[in-house]
Amino acid sequence: MAHQALYRKYRPLDFDDVVEQQHIVNTLKNIVISGNTTHAYLFSGTRGTGKTTMAKIFARAVNCLQPRQGNPCNECQVCRGILDGTILDVVEIDAASNNSVDNIRGIIDEVVYTPTHARKKVYIIDEVHMLSAGAFNALLKTLEEPPQHVLFILATTEPHKLPATVLSRCQRFDFRRISPGGIVQRLMYVAGEAGITLAEEAAHFIASLSEGALRDGISILDQCIATGKNPLLLEDVHEIIGVAPNLLILDTAGNLIDRDAKGAVEAIDRLIAGGKDPGQFLQGMIQLFRDVLVYKAGNSIEPLLSMTGEERARIPALAEKLSMAEALMAVRELSDLENGIRWSSSPRILLEMAFLRICEREMNRDEDKLSDRIKLLEQRIRALEEGIP
Repeated sequence: MAHQALYRKYRPLDFDDVVEQQHIVNTLKNIVISGNTTHAYLFSGTRGTGKTTMAKIFARAVNCLQPRQGNPCNECQVCRGILDGTILDVVEIDAASNNSVDNIRGIIDEVVYTPTHARKKVYIIDEVHMLSAGAFNALLKTLEEPPQHVLFILATTEPHKLPATVLSRCQRFDFRRISPGGIVQRLMYVAGEAGITLAEEAAHFIASLSEGALRDGISILDQCIATGKNPLLLEDVHEIIGVAPNLLILDTAGNLIDRDAKGAVEAIDRLIAGGKDPGQFLQGMIQLFRDVLVYKAGNSIEPLLSMTGEERARIPALAEKLSMAEALMAVRELSDLENGIRWSSSPRILLEMAFLRICEREMNRDEDKLSDRIKLLEQRIRALEEGIP
């Protein structure tokens, strides 16, 4: 039997199984219970936050013969038919590859016919912002006054690209990024169902890589499980994904803060020799200096991102050695580098030059603000004064 991706295999089948998004779940369940459905809904949000999943659940729920507190039963003839694809009253369209006027005219020709088995004929148009201007114009009249038996669910990651005339005809639901805690909880559940023991530190690290997209997190877990390792530890995930371990990132940050240019360059040597991705390493460095800034601002380790307990304990010591202005300069330097390193044929050289500038606390770059340069000079003078008896 062919392997099915974990994010598809463990896709939620009812609203109660959806991770977070309670502000949308509660509203959609109330719509199903009351029966007051409108003709068009817009689901917007970043990738992997559950837009298409929620659209499919909602499509079954409004057509279910025996809904349970707003959830589809997934057992009646209509639910089973929609799930296995034998009932064609729920149509899913990928606008990225079906974005022409002719594709939309096909929908317009179909909506006049009543559904064969379900109560509503539902059209789920994914990545709807990819439709051409002509396709939007062709859809507009149908979207404004569709037949009573038709329901449109539009999903997009870029709602600002939709015409205002389309936005004004839809009820809009904005999906939030999934919290790291929610992603960790789901990863632990999926790993348990797959018969894999997943270390909690590894789950937290995968959650930090997914950046609020649950699907990305489950896909990374699927890749790790494919190696056959059980249990899956944090070191295993580092090795499989090809990212630098947090310990190397912490040691490198310590070198930069201590102005240890030799140690910083040697860290890059270890990174390249280990076959790790410089781009991922750079993102980890930026995130670490962000954590240093957050700690200095709030004096708390709670808002910190992708650190285990042992590694979080090192943040206060790093923050104590670095001023706010120096931390901001380091973040700006690394962020500027992040844009160029993706397309560079020599990422190692770019990394080394950036690290050396940070170690030297170089302040002669044209883009540096004058106020930041003055602050750094004042701090140097203050440090010299404290060293004079």
